[in-house]
Amino acid sequence: QVQLVESGGGSVQAGESLTLSCAVSGSMYSIDYMAWFRQAPGKEREGVATILTRGMNSFVHDSVRDRFTISRNDAKNTMSLQMASLKPEDTAMYYCAAGSGRGILTFHPSQYNFWGQGTQVTVSS
Repeated sequence: QVQLVESGGGSVQAGESLTLSCAVSGSMYSIDYMAWFRQAPGKEREGVATILTRGMNSFVHDSVRDRFTISRNDAKNTMSLQMASLKPEDTAMYYCAAGSGRGILTFHPSQYNFWGQGTQVTVSS
């Protein structure tokens, strides 16, 4: 079993930055890929960035690629999402997710076996 715990959310002004962190514990050897998703009120959950747990392959959604960066710290068993130049439309609950199986970069929620509880990001104008 894998446990994921997000941290780093908060309330910021537009243009500011935040870094989200996802702490991973449990059977980490079973994880092949991880991702950040977000869900705003009344909207579907959407993938923001994804990364493989082996190697350096990653992918950031086109809509935030110029502002968000995903990374992994294997020594600390964490995954991070650096968010710069935040906009009000970035307001959402952000979730960390992990999946096992083929090493794929995907934003299909059904491919992820494990989910964190989420951390709220609120950006005011």
